[in-house]
Amino acid sequence: MNRSKSYLSLIALLALAVVGLTAWKSEQPAKTKWIQLFNGKDLKDWTVKIRTHELGDNFANTFRVEDGLMQVRYDGYTQFDQQYGHIFYKKPFSYYLLQVQYRFVGEQCPGGEGWALRNSGAMLHSQDPKTMMKDQNFPISIEAQFLGGNGKDPRTTCNLCTPGTNVVLADSLFTPHCINSKSETYHGDQWVTANFIVMGDEEVHHLVGTDTVFSYFKPQIGGGSVAPFDPKVKIDGQLLKEGYISLQSESHPVDFKKVALVDLSKIKDDPKKLKETVSQALAEN
Repeated sequence: MNRSKSYLSLIALLALAVVGLTAWKSEQPAKTKWIQLFNGKDLKDWTVKIRTHELGDNFANTFRVEDGLMQVRYDGYTQFDQQYGHIFYKKPFSYYLLQVQYRFVGEQCPGGEGWALRNSGAMLHSQDPKTMMKDQNFPISIEAQFLGGNGKDPRTTCNLCTPGTNVVLADSLFTPHCINSKSETYHGDQWVTANFIVMGDEEVHHLVGTDTVFSYFKPQIGGGSVAPFDPKVKIDGQLLKEGYISLQSESHPVDFKKVALVDLSKIKDDPKKLKETVSQALAEN
């Protein structure tokens, strides 16, 4: 059995392990070591990059902290004008469990595209923001796409989009830009807890709560849906072993309540410890 398949078996076992969360939790007094990427107070350790603006220019106070939440707002915009934005955590990661709690609120910014209604995301294995061009729309990355319901139609969340990247699905290279997960639809302004198990350049799993809704393998640079870019950075076919984490501003207001991570790099070669750590982390939240 190759390593990717062994990890997939691990996730299958994890799904069984979280069924009895309450009982399991009571038997495990030690707490998981979560790294709080967002401190609930300010944007310390984060850097903003908005299209057509220089790195570090938080145009119109797009990203802000109020009431303990990281908020994305557009009250300083007259038109969105494809000013896609991302806020990057200060350091890259390779093997980890990421948890993001988010909700969509309010009305879309004038000029936002129809597809961007209640649309945001967490960019995984992203390029260093210092290597992005001033007019670049999205970082080269794997996007865990967040979508909110429109009040009537099915609309899954924790989907996969691939700006400047490709992944492997069912042993074949997946080259279209986006594909839906199997999640439920979350209408209104309810909070959603998204979890991502990222195993270097081997495999990635998207979860809503403790339900695995999408999995893929061998994240790598390639494909389109990102422009312009530095060709010295976009090396097609290069596997993505690590990268930065960023959150999006795509024209719809969104709140982030928790952005936290468990570093799995030291236990990545110990399947038993890996399963125990991820299971416990999910049980605690």
